[in-house]
Amino acid sequence: MYAIIDNGNKQYKVAEGDLVKLEKLTANEGEEVSFKVLMVSDENGIKVGADVANAKVTATVVKQDKAKKIIVFKYKAKKNERKKQGHRQPFTAVKIEKIVL
Repeated sequence: MYAIIDNGNKQYKVAEGDLVKLEKLTANEGEEVSFKVLMVSDENGIKVGADVANAKVTATVVKQDKAKKIIVFKYKAKKNERKKQGHRQPFTAVKIEKIVL
């Protein structure tokens, strides 16, 4: 059984027990959060729309962290113009506990 959830204008395919890195949430470690469900697939088939209006995916926040650093380097040839910048995107790691229809 798996579900498609919506978070931060992105969609994620999750199943019970999965550890997923999402866009940063305003929740502390150990708190329980729930997500909007767009689709559920189980042994009876696929359910979307009004069939999943009451569906719920609950998860526990495992970690608030930042991703690996990426380097942004802008350069213009023959102009002595260089700009080096680093970026670490914040994320929230959650463990999917239950998918309830």
